[in-house]
Amino acid sequence: MNTEKMDKCNTWQGVNWKAVERQVFKLQKRIYRASQNGDVKLVHKLQRLLTKSRSAKLLATRRVTQDNQGKNTPGVDGVKSLKQKERLELVKKLKVNGKGKPTRRVWIPKPGTKEKRPLGIPVIYDRALQALVKLALEPQWEAKFEPNSYGFRPARGCHDAIDAIFKAIRYKQKFVLDADIAKCFDKINHEKLLTKLETYPKLRKQIKVWLKTGVIDKFQWFPTEEGTPQGGVISPLLANIALHGMENMVKTFAETLKGKGSRTNKRDAISLIRYADDFVVLHENLEVIKQCQEKINSWLAEMGLELKPSKTKISHTLNEHEGQVGLDFLGFTIRQFPVGKHQSGENTKGQKLGFKTIIKPSKAKIKLHNDKLGKVIRKHKSSPQIALITELNPIIRGWSNYYATVCSKDTYSYCDTVVYQQLKRWSLRRHPKKSRTWTTNKYWHSNKDRNWVFSTRKGEDAFKLLNHSDTPIIRHVKVKGERSIFDGDLVYWSSRLGKHPEMPIEKSSLLKRQKGKCNHCGLMFKDGDLLEVDHIIPISKGGKNSYANKQLLHRHCHDVKTANDGSLQKTPKEA
Repeated sequence: MNTEKMDKCNTWQGVNWKAVERQVFKLQKRIYRASQNGDVKLVHKLQRLLTKSRSAKLLATRRVTQDNQGKNTPGVDGVKSLKQKERLELVKKLKVNGKGKPTRRVWIPKPGTKEKRPLGIPVIYDRALQALVKLALEPQWEAKFEPNSYGFRPARGCHDAIDAIFKAIRYKQKFVLDADIAKCFDKINHEKLLTKLETYPKLRKQIKVWLKTGVIDKFQWFPTEEGTPQGGVISPLLANIALHGMENMVKTFAETLKGKGSRTNKRDAISLIRYADDFVVLHENLEVIKQCQEKINSWLAEMGLELKPSKTKISHTLNEHEGQVGLDFLGFTIRQFPVGKHQSGENTKGQKLGFKTIIKPSKAKIKLHNDKLGKVIRKHKSSPQIALITELNPIIRGWSNYYATVCSKDTYSYCDTVVYQQLKRWSLRRHPKKSRTWTTNKYWHSNKDRNWVFSTRKGEDAFKLLNHSDTPIIRHVKVKGERSIFDGDLVYWSSRLGKHPEMPIEKSSLLKRQKGKCNHCGLMFKDGDLLEVDHIIPISKGGKNSYANKQLLHRHCHDVKTANDGSLQKTPKEA
């Protein structure tokens, strides 16, 4: 190897990320298979190998210093970003050594409430080391986690949880225990969690140090005798480990219930669907639901946790119970309607059920969304129209895509009407001496598809505001049972990656065109990767801003491609 190639290999930009990710993923698949087979010694051996691997250290460092949205948030040492040379130095230092620094306490508001949530921000070194440990622990636990756990897991999300609820009540009306665990991250019993980890002593000691290092709030140190800090890279995984076993406990209890049916049928008749610390229990019998609530409370007490009374309630999917019908979960309203306004649903034999199961965006989330749009519009009372459209479009696109898997067409139309009214008031305030007709003609135009488009001018090349109702409804396909991204089925996972409901339409279409692969490194995109749209021929080099000239890349691949294609250099005109 010549000197130039060796120098390139020793730089951050010269890292072969395709080879790095392939090596790490191979080890993770082996850990997953060993965990499935119950080979504890092999799991621990492979975990040691992975935490010492340079490839894993490189990947962990990249995720916290380059890919992560919170990469510029400092810990107690004040360091908030690293240059490329400093990242390589961090890779050399990473080691599971049983040491750690306190986290920095930051208070952030809870959406839709006046409460604040505490975050514990580790220093960058600890974040990178936690990412490394997570790479080793996650495949071991992905082989164990229960099928109806969907929060903070790779290639699973809230839409899978919603679809699981739909499947559980599609053909039967049921009672629902809608529950929330009080201060889940802050109250987890450390000793119980560490016992449950099932990893080798050195790694357990390292995790114990992170749990016990304490927090610094306003220059004062406070001990942490319980809980795992929100804001830590590994905290969501630890919370899932702490709550693992709840679903199996409920189903085991269901097997002991009196009545007809086999143990398997009794087990299948009850459902516990969990997303992080929010979960629902579904069953036809009210008494069973109440008994489950008591059992869950006792089970949680062993982990130092309890249900939050103000957010724990029992309802029914079809009939009113204690003043409530249906449930709100993850921003969706799920309920059944009797025959009348809606046509009756049918069972698998084509027989009428007498009710229809409908899932819509919740009223609270609709109000929050419209209020947010209103604040943006009022903020831009003296800004150019293009600045207002630029800020509104991502909000409308993201919200619409999130709800594009359920019955949202009526909601989209309602939101479009509200936005139109808000924009109408915005235009009249800007020009109080002008007529309504004049303001309408100035800000609303016609194009090929429709009339009354809030845009900068007429024609197809105008910069226009998106409509909620432009978003097509595409039903989400739930992840299969206990499937994991580490099971090695590339065909299954690559086909899922092209149809992600939380992905903007442009990115979804590019994913489909690229068959789930990054055009720069050739690797399959994985859940949690940060994806960016890139111009194949840079605009500064004469490329067009068209779909044909766009591709989807990893953020780090985009950085490399941009550095190599010269698009950051000034054009002669700019110079």
